[in-house]
Amino acid sequence: MNNKLSNLTVNILTYKTNKEILKDCINSISKSVKINIIENSNKFENENYLGDLEHNINIICTGNNLGYAGGHNYGVSKVNTRYVLILNPDLVCLNDYFTKIQSYLNEDFDFHVIGSQYEKNKMNKPAYGLFEQKQFNPIIPINKKNLQEVDWVVGCSMLIDLNKFSNKKLFDENYFLFYEETDFCKRIKLNRGLVFSSQDLIIDHYGEKGSFATEPGNEYAYLKLRNWHLMWSSFYYYKKNYSYVYAFKLFSVSLIKSFLKIIFFAMIFNKYNFIKHLYRFLGLISSMFGKNSSFRL
Repeated sequence: MNNKLSNLTVNILTYKTNKEILKDCINSISKSVKINIIENSNKFENENYLGDLEHNINIICTGNNLGYAGGHNYGVSKVNTRYVLILNPDLVCLNDYFTKIQSYLNEDFDFHVIGSQYEKNKMNKPAYGLFEQKQFNPIIPINKKNLQEVDWVVGCSMLIDLNKFSNKKLFDENYFLFYEETDFCKRIKLNRGLVFSSQDLIIDHYGEKGSFATEPGNEYAYLKLRNWHLMWSSFYYYKKNYSYVYAFKLFSVSLIKSFLKIIFFAMIFNKYNFIKHLYRFLGLISSMFGKNSSFRL
């Protein structure tokens, strides 16, 4: 096994994920890297399907659906290497990803988190950002390692140096979906840590296909889950990192708009948008009243 890659573990967080999507992800990973599949339930059902792969795969079940934060914390607690690359299952690593990642796996290179870039022209949004956006998007300098120092990176692909953290409970488990990685990066930056986005680590992210909830037939169940947690987590993030008053001012208009949209879409019998805004409203109200992110399918 390559010396540098021997100090890296890949953790893929799944929840009854489509087996073909998961297999595509695994096939894009170097066979020199240890892989943990962290199944966010009490049983991984596709072990036989992966039996023909030549990768070093370890399957770990959490026992319950712990969400992104809890699932990754559980998975990271099982990692024995210095570096962990956490991945969503609905992506593939491109362009000699694991050859290029080795340049960051050096004891003398200082970083907390390095994020990947989306394949060009595949996403309409960047895979990184700044907390304080200027009127015009700034040009972020690229250093000699082809890295840009940023404030946050998307959580579908994050290389983490575990030596930089006092324990392996990296993410705030009050989140179930959304904002976990942003909150994680916020904490790192407040402690003057280093978050980078790599120009060399390229992924093709399918987007929201990592769970059975996104498959045909589960449209409305996933619509409820996604929108409830989107608003719950949004309010919680701003309340936690800024203040309750700041969060309330930021989302009070959204609350009123959602309420009006519920009435409007009910009157015109638009089921999809009625459910969408109803669950946004319910998630936001729940977060405003300090309730836990308890909604599940």
